[in-house]
Amino acid sequence: MRKRQETIGDRIERFSEAVTTWTGSTTAFSSALAVVATWGLLGPFFGYSDTWQLAINTSTTIVTFLMVFLIQRSQNKGAVAIQLKLNELVAAMQGASNRLIDVESLSEKELTILGRHYQELARLCRTEIDLTQSHSLEEARHRHRRKGAATK
Repeated sequence: MRKRQETIGDRIERFSEAVTTWTGSTTAFSSALAVVATWGLLGPFFGYSDTWQLAINTSTTIVTFLMVFLIQRSQNKGAVAIQLKLNELVAAMQGASNRLIDVESLSEKELTILGRHYQELARLCRTEIDLTQSHSLEEARHRHRRKGAATK
């Protein structure tokens, strides 16, 4: 079996995962704190000059600019992984509404409508004695109507 050729995207992904892991560490925070402290202590030596201020401003701007993209990349990957795991749970769970699979692909308007359905489900569940009884909005509505008819 031939090994798949590593692409530039694969290398960037490995690099960004390593950087993301490192930047979230105590060592990274300590290093950043040490750089800022050193810069602050060197202020009197450089007479608090414009160059002294420009050095930290430029450095932090560049690092911040790059980190925004790195953090967003990490967040996107994490969000996709969580959505896939949730999709698997919904698909595998008997009684769960399959309309929630790939729900993140819905428009904002569709999500609002779906949210209203679940608000109604929550409202109907509050009237239940056993909160574990309802599995779907349709089931909750049916049970609610059935109970209402039985009490008349």
